[in-house]
Amino acid sequence: MSTETTAWSPAELRKLRAKALEWYLRDGRELPWRATSDPYAIWVSEIMLQQTQVATVIPYFSRFLASFPSIGRLAGATLDEVYQHWAGLGYYRRARQLHQAANVIVQEHGGLFPENFSKVLALPGIGRYTAGAILSFSSDQRLPIVEANTQRLYARLLHLSDETTSKASQVKLWSFAEQVLPKQSGSGQTNQALMEIGSQICLPKNPLCALCPLQSLCPTFSSGRHATIPAPKKPKEFTDLQEAALVIRDRRGRILMRRCATDERWAGLWDFPRFDITGHSGCASVRKRLAALFQDRFGRPVLIGNELHTFKHAVTRYRITLNSFEAQIEDGHKSDWSSSIEIEWADQKRLAELALSSSGKKLWIWLNRPR
Repeated sequence: MSTETTAWSPAELRKLRAKALEWYLRDGRELPWRATSDPYAIWVSEIMLQQTQVATVIPYFSRFLASFPSIGRLAGATLDEVYQHWAGLGYYRRARQLHQAANVIVQEHGGLFPENFSKVLALPGIGRYTAGAILSFSSDQRLPIVEANTQRLYARLLHLSDETTSKASQVKLWSFAEQVLPKQSGSGQTNQALMEIGSQICLPKNPLCALCPLQSLCPTFSSGRHATIPAPKKPKEFTDLQEAALVIRDRRGRILMRRCATDERWAGLWDFPRFDITGHSGCASVRKRLAALFQDRFGRPVLIGNELHTFKHAVTRYRITLNSFEAQIEDGHKSDWSSSIEIEWADQKRLAELALSSSGKKLWIWLNRPR
């Protein structure tokens, strides 16, 4: 059942803005993307910051812009080059969509980042929050933004006890995000200030209420309900998978790698030949299954050798146990591979250059461990 939330008067909203901005100008962090109004740089930072901590992003952001200083340079790069600069950030779909969007901007907007909200929203990989953030921060457009930190802050300022992900809650949060912005100039800085308070003060657990510039205005602080507002998220449900990766070397010691297809996890990245063996147990059964799957996908017979190592990792809603095996192509390494598979025999130097899946990189590092 929906509950009533706290209403804010225009005078209270002005006071909130004033307190937030005063704190932000004094205590806000100096971050490289806050020192520019270039929408391209701000766009890159916003995509990198999705599901990644600020401290991790800073060096990647600087290196990325040094290599791709303009939208045109980014669009002209190969996807592999973009992936190489993204390696370690994870969630490579972000890099792929960034590259796609750069090409759209070059082809449809003359290489200039669009200033219209609907045109920005139409770009690959950009949603309502990201579009609003880019235009708000770069050109001070009066656009509301709701992301993880402001969502939590606004839920507490509204005394919103319902789940924040519900449709009704989202309507309330976005409405408040718009109400809090000044009618004239200053929307970009106001959004930055409120995001910073959400990030640094209004923490998910044990918020630093004693340091919060909005404490006197916060109904959740007054009620002492910061532990239950916003409502805790439901625990994530995982599906367990069993997978196997094959380490296949040719006579020169190069390792067989394949690029993941567009409809696969880690689309566009390179990986060891990998197969789902969920439901199969026992050495003989697993080896028989792997040989059949390799033959079906690559069109080549393979001998499955010793088991090497087992990794455990999580991806989105999956908990994956990854076994690895040595393997050998039965009839050498002729060129009659399945035409639908993009493969490469990679030596150590080339493997260091390829953008590998996260677990593929773990396996490669394990293979190169000190003996």
